[in-house]
Amino acid sequence: MPDWQTLLEPSVPVVETFARGTLIFLAVFALMRMVGQRESGGLGITDVLLVVLVAEAAAVGLHGEAESVADGAVLVATILFWSLVLDAVAYRWPRLGKVLKAHARPLIEDGKLNRKVLRRELMTEEEVDAQLRLHGISQIETVARAYIEPNGMISILRRDDEETEPAEPPQATR
Repeated sequence: MPDWQTLLEPSVPVVETFARGTLIFLAVFALMRMVGQRESGGLGITDVLLVVLVAEAAAVGLHGEAESVADGAVLVATILFWSLVLDAVAYRWPRLGKVLKAHARPLIEDGKLNRKVLRRELMTEEEVDAQLRLHGISQIETVARAYIEPNGMISILRRDDEETEPAEPPQATR
């Protein structure tokens, strides 16, 4: 028969678990922001971070490496708390949001590569060319703007899209 008191009572002080969770979350968050947008894949950095850390924190309680389930629960609550706090801070104070949240970076402007962004994201010209081909574009000069989005994807605006007027809706015939 399991000892329910040992199972549910925290074995580590709650303040220590909260402090550890806070330090790990903020350290990994800072490291993920430095890595660059391209490395985060299809998810936002905080999404990846949240999934990884919550899974790890929950695993501690599930695997029995911690003394109690409460230790894992406090750690999961701490990680969720900081995720919500960072999202709220970014929403409430847009200037801080620019630091906390990734934003689209201009990869191509008026048909010319932005080499600074290429270096920052560790992208080669061949990788950009491959992305252009995936969008049906064979020449970089036909691109008005291309951005590397916060989720790591590349969005492209063609020159001809900017210059053409919106088409008139077809007239209904009776």
